[in-house]
Amino acid sequence: MTQNTETLKYGSVTTIPCGDLNIRVYTTRDAIDDQVILLDKAGKGVVIELPAFHNSIEEMTTYLNEKGIKVEGKLVSYHAAGSSFLPEVKNYLTESSMAFNTDGQGAQLIKNFTGVFGDGFDSGKVNTGEKLKAGMVTIAGIEMEIIPNEEAFEVYIPQAKAVYVHMLGHDCHSIVAGAGHADAIIANLKGYLDRGTEIFLSSHYVPETRKDVETKIAYLEKLKEVAKGCSSGAEFKEKVNKEFPGFTGGNYLDMTAGFFFKD
Repeated sequence: MTQNTETLKYGSVTTIPCGDLNIRVYTTRDAIDDQVILLDKAGKGVVIELPAFHNSIEEMTTYLNEKGIKVEGKLVSYHAAGSSFLPEVKNYLTESSMAFNTDGQGAQLIKNFTGVFGDGFDSGKVNTGEKLKAGMVTIAGIEMEIIPNEEAFEVYIPQAKAVYVHMLGHDCHSIVAGAGHADAIIANLKGYLDRGTEIFLSSHYVPETRKDVETKIAYLEKLKEVAKGCSSGAEFKEKVNKEFPGFTGGNYLDMTAGFFFKD
């Protein structure tokens, strides 16, 4: 995977060329350090997810103008805060992501972040727009496959052999809601590997490779194995930390322990 990274005032942009299509990943480096995905082709683009802090919104808007990229659609899946970002551009959501960001977990996170981060956070919520259904869609001349799930949706980009999922990270903990959820994540990731996917994009980690995803699958399998030999969440966290020293996302591990053990 060929890529180059440009450092901006607040965040950075990693560009992955895929023929006449570019994947640009804006890492916000703000308080929640998200990734915003931009797909662009022949001067037109599509954004997957939104920047949520005013500094990031201003910086990404400036970047788009400097690169001469006209965004023709915003795909809003898991991250709906940031309604002041390109307000004139059409929003696209699935029925599941509309629910997630109206009165589901996404809406609750926005409420929580508003209380924590104050005026620097754009609490304006994007939960309406053109409704996406499962299957192929073309926006700004870019073909994408919309893959809804129970929470929101994922996006497959055939030309780039790339997929956007919400959370990955081969050396950080993830929120895993029990063994069944781990199995579902594993099956989903293996499905993309079987499909020949080369680039894995997410909202909480830089672009990753097939090898990285194989590492993540091994992590999830180990979580299940460790859980079987534990009797409490505290014991589970201790053993997982020993298995994966140096992993970030300790708060996610706390949440995972709470799902596996109700102590």
